[in-house]
Amino acid sequence: MSPATPPRLILASTSRYRRDLLQRLQVPFDVVAPEVDETPRPDETPPQIARRLALAKAADIAARHPQAVVIGSDQVADLDGTPLGKPLTHERAVAQLQAMSGKTVVFQTAVAVVCQEAGYTRCELAAVRVVFRCLADAEIEAYLHAEQPYDCAGSAKSEGLGIALLERIDNDDPTALIGLPLIRTCRLLRAAGLEVLAV
Repeated sequence: MSPATPPRLILASTSRYRRDLLQRLQVPFDVVAPEVDETPRPDETPPQIARRLALAKAADIAARHPQAVVIGSDQVADLDGTPLGKPLTHERAVAQLQAMSGKTVVFQTAVAVVCQEAGYTRCELAAVRVVFRCLADAEIEAYLHAEQPYDCAGSAKSEGLGIALLERIDNDDPTALIGLPLIRTCRLLRAAGLEVLAV
């Protein structure tokens, strides 16, 4: 008897960082851009924003591809309860890094896996505590000109030169800070019936 064909896997994201991370699992997948309004709601906390958007992205694509297993993810930088998203501009990135200088920021990264046909929907949150050094304005400018991390939540790109901005990183899922917590992703995929290490 031939083994069952695994379900199609789709990453509901336009992020090149998440695509590169998911490729580490060596499982074939497609990328489809979700259509989701990412505007925070009034009084919504950073963890709530991350969870809602991760689920919304996965659900949007799952509705179009009901037989597929769909991964959605979102990251929000949490500075004393204030959400910091993607800066998009140099000026906003400067302001974000100045605000984070000398502070502990929690990067809330949610991952959701949805398979509409199987009635499977689960979401997990990985919280990464990042302690920033006290940053001089010249350091901030040098970093931003080198990395241009305007599509990264909180302007922090730890996998590159951004690591020089930091004192410490505390987490239990090493890839969460980059944008997709792979330990949690693997756990959710297994629960959805998609084995990463299939034999």
